[in-house]
Amino acid sequence: MADSPLDLTLDAARLTAQLVDFPSVSGTEKSLADAIEAALRALPHLTVDRLGNNIVARTRLGRAERVILAGHIDTVPIAGNVPSRLDEDGVLWGCGTCDMKSGVAVQLRIAATVPAPNRDLTFVFYDNEEVAAELNGLRHVAETRPDWLRGDFAVLLEPSDGQVEGGCQGTLRMLLKTKGERAHSARGWMGSNAIHAAAPILARLGEYQPRDPVIDGLRYREGLNAVRISGGVAGNVIPDECVVTVNFRYAPDRTPEEAVAHVHEVFADCGVEEFVVDDHSPGALPGLDHPAAAAFVEAVGGTPQPKYGWTDVSRFFALGVPAVNYGPGNPHLAHKRDERVETAKILACEERLRTWLAG
Repeated sequence: MADSPLDLTLDAARLTAQLVDFPSVSGTEKSLADAIEAALRALPHLTVDRLGNNIVARTRLGRAERVILAGHIDTVPIAGNVPSRLDEDGVLWGCGTCDMKSGVAVQLRIAATVPAPNRDLTFVFYDNEEVAAELNGLRHVAETRPDWLRGDFAVLLEPSDGQVEGGCQGTLRMLLKTKGERAHSARGWMGSNAIHAAAPILARLGEYQPRDPVIDGLRYREGLNAVRISGGVAGNVIPDECVVTVNFRYAPDRTPEEAVAHVHEVFADCGVEEFVVDDHSPGALPGLDHPAAAAFVEAVGGTPQPKYGWTDVSRFFALGVPAVNYGPGNPHLAHKRDERVETAKILACEERLRTWLAG
């Protein structure tokens, strides 16, 4: 495994391979964070700060706008796919190639090779994105040093297959509890079956018609689905409780409060005894009407798409910074044993960002 300094003279594709060879499963990012910090501190045009295993580097050129380029440095657990491997078709294989060390390599290359950008730049490298939200390094920076994240526009280099993905959906997981009364199953009429009482919830989900609003020209598709059902005491007992877990993926024009209210409204007459919010992360509006966002879309090309799913652009949105997802990896390959990325797409991403920031 890698133990040598990062070489920022390598192009982004070869630098991706070097990053992949630094194992950095969530919670074990220190060695890679140390290497990134050392490489950035060697660049005289950057001011570098560190909080835990989170590295923030900034230019201070007095430009009219400040752009943030952000990416997480952790990966999911390795599945026999480190060290990296480059095949004869120019495809780089390995854990993190797609999600998202190819994006991190592009960040590092821009930091090293664009010393006088047309906008001031902030580079954010953070840990623990792939695990529980309370461990997320970007969250910790936002909560303790929000001044480090001030900017006019942010690009999160999460895998998007080289397409601009605007904003992100919110995600709400809620527990819908039904109650009953226990009884011996041989005398079921003496009790009340909480699992049977969940039938109206499932029926309502089956007939639910989701919205698909257009926001900044992007069509977001909402979804409300059961993702788990739990209940039952024993094979001879009428259950007195059942829990249906629903996941509401909602468009970013809803506030978190509106999302919770909507779930209550949908199931208001379905016999739910208790609604419990189990997990909730708000969405982010795309902000494509911001001048910096418009200039970015023009520079990188293509037609912006909505982000189906939640990403850390939501954290930037909460700080008042419009943000998009844009990275070289294919999101459908993230977390897979055969995770891989086309090196041509890494190089194209590097060049497009360079054109935008140095043109």
